[in-house]
Amino acid sequence: MVDVSKWPLFSLMGPQELSSIRRACVFGTSANEVIYITSDDEVYVFGLNCSNCLGTGDSLSTIVPKKLDFLSGRKVISLSYGSGPHILLATEDGELFAWGHNGYSQLGNGTTNQGVAPVLVSANLLNKKVTEVACGSHHSMALTDSGEVYAWGYNNCGQVGSGSTANQPTPRRVSNCLQNKVAVGIVCGQTSSLAVVDNGEVYGWGYNGNGQLGLGNNGNQLTPCRLVALQGLCVQQIVSGYAHSLALTDEGLLFAWGANTYGQLGTGNKSNQLSPVQIMTEKERIVEIAACHSTHTSAAKTQSGQVYMWGQCRGQSIVLPHLTHFTCTDDVFACFATPSVMWRLLSLEHDDFLTVAQSLKKEFDSPETADLKFSIDGKYIYVHKAVLKIRCEHFRSMFQSHWNEDMKEVIEIEQFSYPVYRSFLEFLYTDNVELPPEDAIGLLDLATSYCENRLKRLCQHIIKRGITVENAFSLLSAAVRYDAEDLEEFCFKFCVNHLTEVTQTAAFWQTDGNLLKDFICRASRCGAFKN
Repeated sequence: MVDVSKWPLFSLMGPQELSSIRRACVFGTSANEVIYITSDDEVYVFGLNCSNCLGTGDSLSTIVPKKLDFLSGRKVISLSYGSGPHILLATEDGELFAWGHNGYSQLGNGTTNQGVAPVLVSANLLNKKVTEVACGSHHSMALTDSGEVYAWGYNNCGQVGSGSTANQPTPRRVSNCLQNKVAVGIVCGQTSSLAVVDNGEVYGWGYNGNGQLGLGNNGNQLTPCRLVALQGLCVQQIVSGYAHSLALTDEGLLFAWGANTYGQLGTGNKSNQLSPVQIMTEKERIVEIAACHSTHTSAAKTQSGQVYMWGQCRGQSIVLPHLTHFTCTDDVFACFATPSVMWRLLSLEHDDFLTVAQSLKKEFDSPETADLKFSIDGKYIYVHKAVLKIRCEHFRSMFQSHWNEDMKEVIEIEQFSYPVYRSFLEFLYTDNVELPPEDAIGLLDLATSYCENRLKRLCQHIIKRGITVENAFSLLSAAVRYDAEDLEEFCFKFCVNHLTEVTQTAAFWQTDGNLLKDFICRASRCGAFKN
């Protein structure tokens, strides 16, 4: 499952906020803007707000998510962004909304005024149901449920497909070769456009200086032209990068063409390709491809779930598809694209699905599924033998046939307190410890007894974060008692640095005489008592 916190902006949000997100998109020239949709179809934005691209009604940036009330309750099905940036958003009802940069009429409202808030795009789209949107740098496209393609905005290279290079202020149907075709997919490069139709043919128009239209030449096209090099193939998915394109066929074959300065075609060199060339021929079947007009990065996912990346990856030029450890193409863009935008409107499959870790956490101290309980201070903690045996060597040994405990349904614990033992068991289910420093001392004792070295380190970390003048000497005493050398050194230095205050606490004078003598001698050796 995709983890949106891989995009730095989402690290500002808490677990509860993150769990409410169902769809999201990170965009902008520096990946500094975010739009996301919650499970109850509320639309939120936050970030830098370049060119009013957040749609909040003002030009102010915000680090706190703001709700776009105008879009409240509308089910978003498609979203795309330009370089200005400008935003296009389509809803389940087929409505199209736009806002943000509008210097070239890319919002389709007939003006060049900035769109400070979402506005319905209705010109020439009345009674049309928009199902998909795509943005180039400063031009826009929309696909209707009847397979018609509309385009508008910046048209210096013919990317609107109108037959001229005049900017198009409102949506205009792209016809010519597409007149009697049913389009099923649309994408934009920076200044180029592509469409795939229901029989698997691909058409391109606009800027072609790097061969990104795949026509065998580098001449711009003012109207759609069919990619004859793909004849006989049925293309299912197309994507465009800044100036390169990828196509995936229904047989899982991958083709690439266009600019190759960064190796984004995956051909093993940096030579542009004016016509589609097949890549990854020796790999297994490809099931998904990824690119977006903001980057020179490419990615693909195979049938078995392997994810490859190539092109510009964190400044490096990767000229051949490189196998990653990622499970989805989205992670490639989060971690390696420049800027680290999302290549599509991301869907998050929260639903009722739980990971193994989440399931274990949920079942801790659950009487319904437990097969064992511990009794401490008259309270029960419900656990599962199998989990304890898998996670802890102490329990693996305990639940052997020659141990009495193996036959018991209730095990009495007298050596440790309830909070300490519960935290220990919860750690085995979650890998986390949440205890105040004073209780962490008891857990440190348990971790030492059970030889749980990672837990011992976690306890030391908690104690270090919670050290104060009042508890410093008690913590030092505990560190000595449990042979925690790193913690002992930390507590000792804290006591020396706050010597006057520490020596006036009750903990200092109630300490065992030998430890007190050792501390005074050691402090003296490091010059703590010099005038």
